[in-house]
Amino acid sequence: MAQYIRNHWAIENQLHWQLDITFREDDAKIRNQNAIINLHQVRKWALLILKKMPEKISIKRKRKKAHKDNLYLLKLLS
Repeated sequence: MAQYIRNHWAIENQLHWQLDITFREDDAKIRNQNAIINLHQVRKWALLILKKMPEKISIKRKRKKAHKDNLYLLKLLS
């Protein structure tokens, strides 16, 4: 049971760490509760899409590449 709990929290901590480092979620200045929840869901969705891309580059670099290259962005979204 202890191993199950540790595994669960490891996954949770990794997700929140990735959202904080890659998307700087903790630095957001949003105060409206609905906006906070909505943007958190969008960030989690974006992280999932970026992680599914098989390229061997960081999530941060994938985000930058998608920002600069519309064809790459379309590839991510399809």
